Amino acid sequence: MSILEAIVLGLVQGLTEFLPISSSGHLRVVSAFFGWPDPGAAFTAVSQIGTELAVVIYFRQRIWAILSTWTRSLFDRGLRGDVNARMGWYVILGSIPIVVLGLLLEDQIDGVFRDLRLVALNLIIFGVFLGVADRYSRRHRTLDDLNIPRGLGFGLFQALALIPGVSRSGGTITGGMLMGFNRKDAAEYAFLLALPAVFGAGLYKLTDIGDNEYAGWGATIVGTVIAGVIGFAVIAWLMKFISTHSFMPFVYYRVGLGIVILALVSWGVLDPQGGAESQAGRGEVIAEEQAPEQEETEAAPSDAPSADPSAAPSEEAGEQEQAPRTDPVTGWEIDAASGLPRNPETGLLHDPDLGMDVDYDPATGLATNPMTGEQYDPTP
Repeated sequence: MSILEAIVLGLVQGLTEFLPISSSGHLRVVSAFFGWPDPGAAFTAVSQIGTELAVVIYFRQRIWAILSTWTRSLFDRGLRGDVNARMGWYVILGSIPIVVLGLLLEDQIDGVFRDLRLVALNLIIFGVFLGVADRYSRRHRTLDDLNIPRGLGFGLFQALALIPGVSRSGGTITGGMLMGFNRKDAAEYAFLLALPAVFGAGLYKLTDIGDNEYAGWGATIVGTVIAGVIGFAVIAWLMKFISTHSFMPFVYYRVGLGIVILALVSWGVLDPQGGAESQAGRGEVIAEEQAPEQEETEAAPSDAPSADPSAAPSEEAGEQEQAPRTDPVTGWEIDAASGLPRNPETGLLHDPDLGMDVDYDPATGLATNPMTGEQYDPTP
């Protein structure tokens, strides 16, 4: 992933994370629209850490009150009835569904759930649910009315956000309004409830950044920082907006976007998979491509014996070594000495893990990180 892609996707993440329009769905759609590979579930999860840090800063007083009161209530029975102490338990309880389902459905989240057709349908269907809840629910409850069943209900609706196109905030806010909570309190609790799940998912997916993902560390860090800065501005605006306005503008947007995506997919303008196959790491794809070749080489002697058994395999191996390899993500020819693809536009070697072109010294076999100036061994 290039730095430009990281900047664009970071902006998209920050703008859409707190709005009930699905940030993960928009990351998929924007990537497919520009012809970029799917940024992957790991980039999505890690970049959300930036937006959740914005939540921590914006709600810092409320979060501190919850943490401090909940902790003291473990030793002081008199504090256990306090709303902040109870909210601490409700956040823990409400986080259980998304943690359990996230682990059970990890393969589907990384694969089939990211189909653009499913994203579009979720945008439409859950947009309609949001509109119905916003227009017809009573919205007479506040956070003081939270209890165990309602806290678990919030958590179940949040778990729907595992599917791109649903929206974490949208699903949780919809559930809150259906349970009778007003817009502002439902939104506030949705943002607070997301903290453990998002931070947990982001830390869990940190190990996937690099070799096994399209987005490298440099691009992911850039996207995360931008998402956090933009996210803070968006959350401040949204909390003021819903105090006096309904969610209907977001409903119309979701439905319209979903229809446009389905139309573009049906016309062949957008690939429903949107480059999802390029999430696999460079080493994994090369290994998969070489495996069949190795099997054919091993089978060749039994199918067609040669008069000189030792000569034929060596000749075939030499031909394979001389044939230029191409990077499975970019299609660029791979430099034999460094193992990195060469950018045909700049003539420089490109490090997919960093998401940028790098300088390479053939004498030392070391590449130079253009951001830090540090030299490193680029050999995969």
